[in-house]
Amino acid sequence: MVNILVIGLVWPEPTSSAAGWRMLQILESLQLIPDSHITFASAAAKSPYSFRLDTIQIEEKAIELNNPSFDDFIQLLQPDIVVYDRFVTEEQFGWRVHENCPRALTILDTEDLHFLRQARTIAVKKQTAADYYNEFTIREISSILRCDLSVMISTFEIDLLVSQFNIQKDALIYLPFLEENITNDISDKWKTFEERQHFTFIGNFLHEPNYQAVLQLKLEIWPQLKKLLPNSELHIYGAYAHHKALQLHNPKERFFIKGRCDNARQTISNYKLLLAPIHFGAGVKGKFIDAMQTGTPSVTTETGAESMHENLNWPGYIAADSSSFISETIALYNNKSLWINAQNNCQPIINTLYSKQLFQSGFIEAVSQCLKDLDKFRNQHFIREILLSNTNQAKKYMSLWIEAKNK
Repeated sequence: MVNILVIGLVWPEPTSSAAGWRMLQILESLQLIPDSHITFASAAAKSPYSFRLDTIQIEEKAIELNNPSFDDFIQLLQPDIVVYDRFVTEEQFGWRVHENCPRALTILDTEDLHFLRQARTIAVKKQTAADYYNEFTIREISSILRCDLSVMISTFEIDLLVSQFNIQKDALIYLPFLEENITNDISDKWKTFEERQHFTFIGNFLHEPNYQAVLQLKLEIWPQLKKLLPNSELHIYGAYAHHKALQLHNPKERFFIKGRCDNARQTISNYKLLLAPIHFGAGVKGKFIDAMQTGTPSVTTETGAESMHENLNWPGYIAADSSSFISETIALYNNKSLWINAQNNCQPIINTLYSKQLFQSGFIEAVSQCLKDLDKFRNQHFIREILLSNTNQAKKYMSLWIEAKNK
């Protein structure tokens, strides 16, 4: 049996964020490893929206930070593979895993590069160029180097790690969102131009780029659109809407904060356009996958569309600034021919760049091959051993200090 332990930063919430259903896709892929058994463990508290992993034959385990009970747990489990959900989890539990199960293949699911997101956030606030060389970057790249493999969702981020930080490419596994192909039977059932109305945006409000995009819609873009399209409305969806977001709700302005929706794709399918003026952040945006799966054109920015369509035509427009964002939105909303052409671009992108059939087997093959030739692979990546020998000791004693302090 191949024993797999996934250590989650949080319990997956697929109805709350793209990160939630991304984790479910990874778990589903790992289940394809022959004779595998998966345990998902997390020190986080569950919410009413946490997915019940036992319904898909995955064992659940609550664990504690800075507590020797984790040592007892992992010694008993003896996993062959350990997957860390984001680098913070590897920082917290990596030294314990290495000390108790040094032969376990370790995989970091980066989700997206957090140092890239952080650098862009600071750059937007300070109105400067993004500076990738900082303490946050050191932490995340150290985690990447300590793990055998790292799962990457974006080709842009792979290129950044290889070209600027000299990470060995064979230690990075490209795994985009894994989607079922859009067949003609599916696309023929998409709602038509005439059956749709209004605009939408969707995004978890715990993610700052989403809130800033909504703020730009409210203050810059919607005031112009509502004048030019007097019968239209803008509906904003997203889990964990905070007070600042809820204050933007204004029915008189036809600007509605709708909050959480249980089924993002079903909701998006009713709208004529998805609007997402995203100006910072990282990774691949799940909202556009949802839009494409429902044949919903979108208007976004270069950052929003980053690493999402390669050389294929975007299903809508990628706007350079607020002025073009507004004019291109109006053109798509009013022109049926343009709208249909944009909708037709959804299928090629999903079927070429996000097909489960194309990428899932490659992921399993890479993991299985590394597990089979672990000694050879680690000899070719000896810097991992150096980092484990040094940095894990520091993290170990910090954790033990916190453990003693908590007694």
